[in-house]
Amino acid sequence: MRRPSSGRIRLHRFQVACVPLAAVVAGGLLLRPSDPANAAETREFATQKGTVVVETLTTGLEHPWAVEALPDGALIVTERPGRLRILRDGKLSAPIGGVPEVAEHGQGGLLDVALDPQFATNRTLYLTFAARGDGGYGTAVSRAVLSEDTQRLTDVEEIFRMNRFTRAGQHFGSRIAFGRDGSLFFGIGDRGDGARAQDPRDHAGPILHINPDGSLPASNPYRGDAGGRAEIWSTGHRNPQGIAFDPADGTLLTVEHGARGGDEINHPLPGRNYGWPVITYGRDYSGAEIGEGTAKEGLEQPLYYWDPSIAPGAIAVYRGRMFPEWDGDLLVAALKYQLLVRLERDESGAITAEERLFDGEFGRLRDVVVAPDGALLMVTDENDGAVLRVSKAPTQ
Repeated sequence: MRRPSSGRIRLHRFQVACVPLAAVVAGGLLLRPSDPANAAETREFATQKGTVVVETLTTGLEHPWAVEALPDGALIVTERPGRLRILRDGKLSAPIGGVPEVAEHGQGGLLDVALDPQFATNRTLYLTFAARGDGGYGTAVSRAVLSEDTQRLTDVEEIFRMNRFTRAGQHFGSRIAFGRDGSLFFGIGDRGDGARAQDPRDHAGPILHINPDGSLPASNPYRGDAGGRAEIWSTGHRNPQGIAFDPADGTLLTVEHGARGGDEINHPLPGRNYGWPVITYGRDYSGAEIGEGTAKEGLEQPLYYWDPSIAPGAIAVYRGRMFPEWDGDLLVAALKYQLLVRLERDESGAITAEERLFDGEFGRLRDVVVAPDGALLMVTDENDGAVLRVSKAPTQ
């Protein structure tokens, strides 16, 4: 079922059959002899558009949450308990010093790491994390500079802290995406209290938009409006843990957790309300209905939703050179079914097909990013978490 929206692009919604693509292992285990203590496991998988190789770059991480590629080819990885590490040549560094004080509480801890668009020259990065404060816990964002030897963060500055802390342990969000002007977009969940997502004066349940120094962009819909917080871009989000811009056209896309079903992909527009918990395609964990149904005038429809839930952890738009057959596709890391979802789109932006990869093969997939060479990088949110690299299989 499709329904156009009045936004800048046509929005569509429909439910797809949830039939996992069977992963086919084409080869056995291949060990990289350069580092026997941290040897790489390499496996091949058939997909609808060719064969891919998944390489385990490292294991031994405690609930890794995010990964980014540094300009020199090393990777930087967060661990939820509060550690930030470098992965270089298959070896993990000691924890980087200077990380802000992180509160590991429920689903919260050290969450996203995002490199400034000018990182190659300014070495600036941003972290999202759960912080402790008056009333309990909430989400914060800090900016810092990574030292040349990658051993320490310097010039650490908190540039955002949500306005109401509670003792709830769920729905902290949050990932960062950079606009073309270098400003930051990020999401925070409803902190377990759905009503907060409908209050534009509350930092729980929106997409937020700030400048790199924490100041407020002039484009924000509530700037100068007493009816809402000036940092808020859109409202009505349950727990957005993925956010990305399409490099081709600048479209902002988010993916968020539903309850029992109702995971959503959205295209957040300024001042729009995306419905939670008034409308949703999910149900309460008890099986009870939530809100007023699946649609209501004045509330936006998702581009896409899942029922049952896949528990999405991150979203990326593929514009790399390694997989030209995936150009423009959306990639969603999923926790519940331990898989990667590839979504095809047509010229209008409508999602037209879904493929499920690696179903149950590697554990809970928390993050997916497109590396500079076009490969995919992923992390598994496990006690013994891994960093994975997905590349194209060599041709025979």
